[in-house]
Amino acid sequence: MRTAHSAHSAQPSQLTLTGVTRRYDDRVVLDRVSFTVRPGEKVGVVGDNGSGKSTLLKILAGCERPDDGEVTVVAPGGVGYLPQTLDLPPSATVRDAVDLALADIRELESRMRRAEAELTEETLEAYGELVARFEARGGYRADARVDIALHGLGLPGLDRGRALGTLSGGERSRLALAATLASAPELLLLDEPTNDLDDQAVAWLEQYLRAHRGTVIVITHDRVFLERITSTILEVDSGAVTRHGDGYDGYLAAKAADRRRRLREYEEWRSELARNRRLAESAVARLEAIPRKLPLAVFAAGPFRARGRGHGAMSRIRNAKERVERLTDAPVAPPPDPLRFTARVVSGRAGEPAGPRAELVDMRVGDRLRLPYLRIGAGERLLVTGSNGAGKTTLIRVLAGELRPDTGSARVSGTVGCLRQEESAWGAGLTVLQAFAAGRPGAAGEHAEALLSLGLFRPADLRLRIGELSYGQRRRIELARLVSEPVDLLLLDEPTNHLSPALVEELEQALAGYEGALVVVTHDRRMRSRFTGSRLELRDGRVAELQPA
Repeated sequence: MRTAHSAHSAQPSQLTLTGVTRRYDDRVVLDRVSFTVRPGEKVGVVGDNGSGKSTLLKILAGCERPDDGEVTVVAPGGVGYLPQTLDLPPSATVRDAVDLALADIRELESRMRRAEAELTEETLEAYGELVARFEARGGYRADARVDIALHGLGLPGLDRGRALGTLSGGERSRLALAATLASAPELLLLDEPTNDLDDQAVAWLEQYLRAHRGTVIVITHDRVFLERITSTILEVDSGAVTRHGDGYDGYLAAKAADRRRRLREYEEWRSELARNRRLAESAVARLEAIPRKLPLAVFAAGPFRARGRGHGAMSRIRNAKERVERLTDAPVAPPPDPLRFTARVVSGRAGEPAGPRAELVDMRVGDRLRLPYLRIGAGERLLVTGSNGAGKTTLIRVLAGELRPDTGSARVSGTVGCLRQEESAWGAGLTVLQAFAAGRPGAAGEHAEALLSLGLFRPADLRLRIGELSYGQRRRIELARLVSEPVDLLLLDEPTNHLSPALVEELEQALAGYEGALVVVTHDRRMRSRFTGSRLELRDGRVAELQPA
């Protein structure tokens, strides 16, 4: 194993992984991964929550070492790494966070000052090299760049002496991002940089990264961000990393082509299996039709011996059966069934339309939510937006029957299905299959085929315990339950969180065909732009605007 990280080579930035393996205990996260990132590429890293994306970035940043394989990172202009969480105590200050992100520039400046104080004719050349490198990194303007980035990300004038413990989680994330960008590295490694950013801050970040002349490798679930920034997609799945060119559109095209290929191979397998079964059956039928005894025929002076009854037919039967056995022993799995939400669509008497699925009148829940009136009819679609803390999740919980309003009324009819933003209440000891089958008739094993047909889990995953799963995998169980039973009112609270972009695209297609009433809370820009239906904006627990469809 060899790991090389350089900030001083004269070569252009280059990143190569060769046969890299990383495991935690018995779990292999990355399995013999190899790829190369060219200088100046903008790379998006996608995959399910818990697939190993962050581990991959940590290895590239030099924060973790692989168990096997080689990693080569050559970046003359430095490496900037943004983890998902800031590794500093609450008592640390904003200045400490900035200094941590600018550590290589600070170290270069310190060496330059020491050389300056001890300057002699013999050390003049070395001092000049330090100055040149410091200026090449824009060291004199590093702190000014921090202020510019903080302003662009929505934290103007942040006091450098303020304790990190007094900042919200979102503010700490934006501070870390601003400082990382301000270090102006040639190679940027960013783990979910759009988390906790509003649309304006994301737009600023996109503009910054488009102008960045170096290499960018970014983990993100933001599909619009991927579409606007990246030229290459690295997909992490089951320990493997697959490279897709032509940006996000190329990635989607490759996924669609892969599905068509798998479907074609499955149909060819089915067709070949059926053909050989027919061959075997027809050969048996022909054999049965041949008389068991034939009279001796006399030609000229002597008799001839009739051919055996099974001549030819037995070999054809044997060959066909052997081919059937080989095909059966090596089955080709079909691609997963597309996700599909279904509704009972209960109608009124005499064919009249069904009544409203939800009706809220003069409703108040503490100081979190106030709604004078809201009606959601059968088949209607509602998109709920608003800042964090505006009451969106509170509204979902009221509609789900999990929270009773303090005043007013909330009437909901029909069967309700809900994809929650918070953790599920399943016990950590349940398996994936047991959680999927919970509350459903029959033994858990009877539901395995239905779960596997959705493609959300592999056969080996069904035995995993809830406590072993990532947050994204637990959400997949909730999603699987929702698409496997009809509901009249479907409630989705941030449905794109922690799901891979490919699965989110499939989720949107499933929602397009859903006939029941739908309420969606989402920050996802692509989902919001594609949404067709009414829109409700909440501000500080009150209705700001209701736009009909």
